[in-house]
Amino acid sequence: MSAETKGLIKQEQATKKDARGHLKAAKRAYAGQKKQRLDEQQIAQFLPLVHKIAQRAASYLRPPLTYEDLVSAGTVGLVKAARDYDPSFFAEFQTYAYIRIRGAILDELRGWAFIPPTVNKQIRRAMNLSVEIAKQTGRPPSETELAEKLGITVSQVYETLESARAQQFLSIDGYGEDGPALGNILAAPDTKTPDEEFERAELIDRLAEAIQQLDQRQREVVLLYYQQHLTMKQIAEVFGITEPRVSQLHATAIFNLSVKLRQYDGTGQ
Repeated sequence: MSAETKGLIKQEQATKKDARGHLKAAKRAYAGQKKQRLDEQQIAQFLPLVHKIAQRAASYLRPPLTYEDLVSAGTVGLVKAARDYDPSFFAEFQTYAYIRIRGAILDELRGWAFIPPTVNKQIRRAMNLSVEIAKQTGRPPSETELAEKLGITVSQVYETLESARAQQFLSIDGYGEDGPALGNILAAPDTKTPDEEFERAELIDRLAEAIQQLDQRQREVVLLYYQQHLTMKQIAEVFGITEPRVSQLHATAIFNLSVKLRQYDGTGQ
């Protein structure tokens, strides 16, 4: 056997030895990672987070979907988060779990968020009329004005706005097809170009301006709900009004914000 052949054999043996070493290291790393996965007791500690997120989404429930359905969906999301969690990629499990739970609840809402064509048509009519009135007067119409223009009662206007809110809620989180995606405006930026950063900052300014242009009670509801994280029931207690009335105010506020942002977007569609 030549010296050259002996050298090649040694080199091959060394390569195989290195490969076996990398494999053992990978197995040890994987075993260590599995030990860091959450057990059932640790998972249970995050169940209150499921209820907290479900409570935030409960305002958008549509029969036959129930609060318990949202909790069940969120719990499945939590378990999947615990199963898939990799500490080498995610700094904190709570952050990762929040994303997975929220996504599971949104998926559940999305599956039941069917809006009949007639109602969807009414929402579009209300939106187009509101955008047109806002262009002429500088403000969205009141519920009474909108009812008169649509030829329906104020109660029917509220029903339309409630349906629009459910539709807009999914749109906010990237599930809808219509209107500005508010979630994309407010989400923490990833790697963006300077132009994209400037556009996002401009949109945030527009949203803040639109909130300031809401009437006082609508603005207070928005700030208490989204900034102070109060529930509809808690806001009702603060104002001394009924929870359904808070829901109406919230639906109207979201609709008016959407009208304003459509004006900025320049589409009005």
